[in-house]
Amino acid sequence: MTGETSAAAVPVPASVFETREADAAPSLFDFRVVPLASIADEAHVDAIGDGLVAGGLPVVEVALRGEHGLGAVRRLAARGDLLVGAGTVLSVDQAREAIEAGAQFIVTPGLDPDVVRFVQQEGLPIVPGVLTPSEVQTAIGLGLTRLKLFPAGVFGGLTVLSAYADVYRSVKFMPSGGIKLANLAEHLAHPAVFAASGSWITGVAGRGAAAVAEAARSAGAVANGGDAG
Repeated sequence: MTGETSAAAVPVPASVFETREADAAPSLFDFRVVPLASIADEAHVDAIGDGLVAGGLPVVEVALRGEHGLGAVRRLAARGDLLVGAGTVLSVDQAREAIEAGAQFIVTPGLDPDVVRFVQQEGLPIVPGVLTPSEVQTAIGLGLTRLKLFPAGVFGGLTVLSAYADVYRSVKFMPSGGIKLANLAEHLAHPAVFAASGSWITGVAGRGAAAVAEAARSAGAVANGGDAG
């Protein structure tokens, strides 16, 4: 993929990773679960960061929705113990602001070639959202092999993934929208899936870092082929 880079070293147990070199710094594409955080209250930011690290899942996609998104990217990236990206990026200007704030990867809800090219030029990973075959093929033409299937749950995500797996064999997907702990295992088991994205892990931030850590551990257990507990 064009522009893939690794972030600064972040200690993570191997359970949440695809196979990789033991001493390699993790990148976005090592994680099987990518927590999505929509920040409704800036007081939740530290609980999310502390909880994800304590729960062994130090990666987060911060949605640029509302007034707290960009500030949360900046605050979480400054910690140095999380791989922090920006999601719901709708324009080149938003991508630029997110990268300046410390985002180490970009996720978009749809496919915008201008945003893709900008992020590639910045040397960072980007995972654009796609739904139709035309969008998948456009993304392939942009040099991408890792795409977000969105909104997966609304359009029969697993059925769509099975159809695409047979046609676009070089492409892997991150389904997002409708993913939760109860259906995480079946999504991760699909051969066309490299990761799954969802907000249920950070959605408990109002209950504190311990609740986020518990949710992260449960997701990590599923990613490792075990029981969520």
